[in-house]
Amino acid sequence: MLAEVKFPGIEEMVEWPAMFFKDTNFAFNKVALLSLFAMAIPVVWFLVAGSKAKKSLVPAGPQNLAETSIEFIEKQVIGQAIGADGMRYLPLLLSMFLFILFGNLFGIIPTSHFGANARMANPVLLALLTWLVFIGVGVKHNGLKYFKEALFPPGVPPALYILVTPIELISTFLVRPFSLAVRLFANSLAGHILLITFSVLTATLWSKSLLVAAAPFSFGMLIAFTGFELLVAFLQAYIFALLTAVYIGGALHPAH
Repeated sequence: MLAEVKFPGIEEMVEWPAMFFKDTNFAFNKVALLSLFAMAIPVVWFLVAGSKAKKSLVPAGPQNLAETSIEFIEKQVIGQAIGADGMRYLPLLLSMFLFILFGNLFGIIPTSHFGANARMANPVLLALLTWLVFIGVGVKHNGLKYFKEALFPPGVPPALYILVTPIELISTFLVRPFSLAVRLFANSLAGHILLITFSVLTATLWSKSLLVAAAPFSFGMLIAFTGFELLVAFLQAYIFALLTAVYIGGALHPAH
């Protein structure tokens, strides 16, 4: 007898009951808890690394990992997208990177099995923060001339501004935060659905049925996708931080 495969509905995959303050605007559920952990883990990690740095001049353990993460953001994010002027934004970019990374990793950690960024709230808040930061940086360093240079790029024939300016307005000030949020959310949710699909399939095939021979293949795919999601968790954190740095760099020098 063939085993019947029953996949959960999408609402069962992404909706979690409230732990506290049920039926209020302050309802606290699993996603909120994972978000708190994603914020707290890097804080505790760097506090421990800082305390060890005072006791030993040779980095080891948490201190070594902390210094490696800082160096990675310095060279691969700030150095690539902004330059020396961007070091003042290191705390922001490092915080974004680690928050997104740990939030994504919960999607493959047993007992959590859900990425904190697989719901739209976190990606939207992070994208809005990026939007506010790069506009704030542009106004701070260029005054209101920032909007003029962003919307009316130099070197463009005046007659073309009727076409170029609306495109720049939409792409720079509307599409950027939207694409940041959707990219992070969609990749996190897609990975969550993939892992659930192969988990359910493996559990079903493992039962007594004529298809039990296919269970090792399904389980192998589950392992492979778990490893793939580990890579995606890192890449999405890196891409978000890098694009944020690119937007900040563009705001510092809008004429370029």
